[in-house]
Amino acid sequence: MASTHIMLGVTGSVAAFKACQLVSDWGKRGYETRVAMTAAAQRFVTPLSFASLAHTPVRTAMFPDTADSQDALDAQRLGISHIDDAKWADVLVIAPATADIIAKIAHGIADDYLTSMVLAYEGPKILCPAMNTRMYNNPVTQRNIAACREFGWTIVEPATGRLACQDTGKGKLADLEDIEDAVEQAAESAAASRCGTKTETDQPANDELAGLHVLVTAGPTQEPLDPVRYLTNHSTGKMGYALAQAAQAMGAEVTLVSGPVSLDEPDGVHTVHVQTAQEMFDAVHGHFARADIIIMAAAVGDFRPEDRSEQKIKKTGEVMPPITLVQNPDILAWAGEHKRPDGSQLVCGFAMETQDLLANAQSKLERKHCDMLVANDLNEPGAGFAHDTNRVVILTPDTDKNATAGEDGSKIHSEPQPLMDKRDLAAVILGRLARMRRERLAD
Repeated sequence: MASTHIMLGVTGSVAAFKACQLVSDWGKRGYETRVAMTAAAQRFVTPLSFASLAHTPVRTAMFPDTADSQDALDAQRLGISHIDDAKWADVLVIAPATADIIAKIAHGIADDYLTSMVLAYEGPKILCPAMNTRMYNNPVTQRNIAACREFGWTIVEPATGRLACQDTGKGKLADLEDIEDAVEQAAESAAASRCGTKTETDQPANDELAGLHVLVTAGPTQEPLDPVRYLTNHSTGKMGYALAQAAQAMGAEVTLVSGPVSLDEPDGVHTVHVQTAQEMFDAVHGHFARADIIIMAAAVGDFRPEDRSEQKIKKTGEVMPPITLVQNPDILAWAGEHKRPDGSQLVCGFAMETQDLLANAQSKLERKHCDMLVANDLNEPGAGFAHDTNRVVILTPDTDKNATAGEDGSKIHSEPQPLMDKRDLAAVILGRLARMRRERLAD
């Protein structure tokens, strides 16, 4: 069987030296690697280092300075061009990926060998960001990363820790093991494609949730007042349905408990239709024990009428008949209290707020014993009900010394996400949960 061809782009980050280990490891696995370096990358690591490991000349410039330079001679001998490399590669990896290269990719700029080759490449492609945490969290960078993800790039999220500039935060190049795992998955997809077994989906297959059962709630609940009227909210179920579809695409067995929505049932997903909060609780209770990941994306009504009229409530004058409300079961709190103690069962909640987003979300994360909480502000443009996009903050318990202290002194890590399509956000959330579960079980 033909060897997998990996095209590695190395850009100007202090983490460039770590890419040498990637080339070495891929060689041990039998992969063939070619390396393209930006001018800035060559300030951190010499091309000779990569050439020695990859056993092939490094691509350093579109136009060598002199016709008789070694780069020019190598290019002439091997027929090197950005088009040839783009056709040769089975997997394209950029590690480390600076804010500069991410911005260029997001906007289609092709001003050197690497970016020109990127535009010509068709196949699995992986970005591994590495930069100062302030640069990473800048809304412009987050927008550019979201654009790259929309263009089909797999993003291997940077790690959190102490950076070379002495700042502490998210921005370190991901663990090499995580990068190599992503490349291995892409290589398998490329091999399947060469054998004519590529899936019909637009993106490479992702089995990150294979063997797991994911339980998702979605949509609103309705609490009848009488046979005609009911209490409800504006939820359309789009976020929950996107999560169910993404989980199924990632290999999970999925159960979707859905309130009344106008969306089509996702293919390959077992959908349970309910109306009231009590019915949703009963459905969650029935499927909870088997679930490995539980995502409560439904907008469950907090209250219901104490008494439901069996007949339509009639006007009896100018005064509205009094309606007494009682609390519905708190499904998220129940799930948080009843999850498995061994860490193999994760509960993710959602919080929609109109004020004090982080404070309210942090409190909910702790009170409901969630492993993750996804919070968004209803007042944010593009982040409310009925939108196809969302802008959220992902909160998780964290031991990072810079994390925010919660009500009980525990640490909470908050990670703002850029405005993105709900389908893309679903993949981000599920990827986080899958990795969190693996890490907990490995401890």
